[in-house]
Amino acid sequence: MTTPVNRLRPRRSCLAVPGSNPRFLEKAQGLPADQVFLDLEDACAPLAKPDARHTIVKFLNEGDWTGKTRVVRVNDWTTHWTYRDVVTVVEGAGQNLDCIMLPKVQDAQQVVALDLLLTQIEKTMGFEVGKIGIEAQIENAKGLVNVDEIAAASPRVETIIFGPADFMASINMKSLVVGEQPPGYPADAYHYILMRILMAARTHDLQAIDGPYLQIRNQEGYREVAGRAAALGFDGKWVLHPDQVAAANEIFSPSQEDFDHAELILDAYEYYTSEAGGKKGSAMLGDEMIDEASRKMALVISGKGRAAGMRRTSKFEAPEA
Repeated sequence: MTTPVNRLRPRRSCLAVPGSNPRFLEKAQGLPADQVFLDLEDACAPLAKPDARHTIVKFLNEGDWTGKTRVVRVNDWTTHWTYRDVVTVVEGAGQNLDCIMLPKVQDAQQVVALDLLLTQIEKTMGFEVGKIGIEAQIENAKGLVNVDEIAAASPRVETIIFGPADFMASINMKSLVVGEQPPGYPADAYHYILMRILMAARTHDLQAIDGPYLQIRNQEGYREVAGRAAALGFDGKWVLHPDQVAAANEIFSPSQEDFDHAELILDAYEYYTSEAGGKKGSAMLGDEMIDEASRKMALVISGKGRAAGMRRTSKFEAPEA
């Protein structure tokens, strides 16, 4: 019997680490990022990619990644590196790997191709079939237009990721600072893109992840861009530097006050809809009316808080009869 895979892993902070840099691979293990992805794509020079595959296998097998989602970003299907990236990494370290990240996804067939390749490797190696997830990165206009089909392409898909740098280039956006607003446009130029990705992800019960902010010393800028994605409902954001990890973890976690309030709503709703609470469909919690819609909203905040390891500091007290 196949054990169900938890596809909704914590991903508040997704740390990018060059697969060709042993020093960075070593350091990443001690950082409090929810996810670490070892990169074979943009962070690896073409001549370094073959050796980097084996370096990644070594660090996945021998490193201590406790508490982290372990991901490898391979090269995209338009290159000649992809199949060898997947075969080498998954055959060598598939037991110590959670997901493969596929960049520059343009249509569903690219996800299907990766799914088929993973299945063949898992069967060949005797691994559990379907355990390794897929993270799909949307980096150009075609990918965004096809994002619904991409999200539905395989039960392995766990996240849809926005790749802002390549995307900005693909639509000729007039900005050289990744994630910053282009001059001359008075509104949020990324709103449609982010919401489109979010809708596709949520339609298929996937997570939505915002991509990198390249000005790694600009903490204020990072917080602003991350806050925008978090406000919409994104689950996390990439971090390129250790200094960004704490900011991402904070921004994509609920506040203690909101977490406590969500937990109280869940407890109160459970009580008031029960026999003891009068089987009510709605009730008052202090000055606030709560109902089934309140419960659903509270579940989201509570789930994020629990995933972040938060503990409640208040308790629901049933009113005296």
